[in-house]
Amino acid sequence: MIKLADCFFTSQISEMKNWSLIFFILLSYAGLAQTDSVIVQNDSVAIPIPMKNGIVFYEKSYTLPPHLNKEELYNKAYEWYTRTFRHTEENIQVADKKAGKLVGTATFKVITSQAGNYYWLRPVIAITIEDGGYSFQAYNYYEKPVEKGITNDYSKIEYRWWDYRQGKPWSKEDKRLFEGLNRTTLHLMAALENEMNK
Repeated sequence: MIKLADCFFTSQISEMKNWSLIFFILLSYAGLAQTDSVIVQNDSVAIPIPMKNGIVFYEKSYTLPPHLNKEELYNKAYEWYTRTFRHTEENIQVADKKAGKLVGTATFKVITSQAGNYYWLRPVIAITIEDGGYSFQAYNYYEKPVEKGITNDYSKIEYRWWDYRQGKPWSKEDKRLFEGLNRTTLHLMAALENEMNK
């Protein structure tokens, strides 16, 4: 009778070892899966693209010396806009000197590979001018990939950005695309600030 109990106890221990082994194997796979998703999320978090109401939205207000009046600031902003972006006349939706508003669609290129692939990015740029200051906004970004064998129309960047942040990039070039979007937009903001401070 003792031998029968020993056999029963030994088989239970053996079965527990098997289940423990299976549990730890599954746990290690789950850990690897989580590590990969954390890396992807950290990768997208490293690109500080601001969002507002679910869309990519850059904005900043600037205070300038009070001796600069609204008309002077508007003229500087308009000159900067027309020098910076091609086909300005057809892309400006609002050019109201009296109200101090300049709104247009800008287009810029972000190169994403050494093979020459690139994206056209098309945001709305809105500049609002007041005596002694102005605000800059860039929003409603659209992207259009230009690669050999691919012909796409413009689509909202938020679709691609959402998937990238979820660890599901559309292309291996997405990181360069979003870094380029952020870098170029910040460069545009700095260039306008330099122009307005002259």
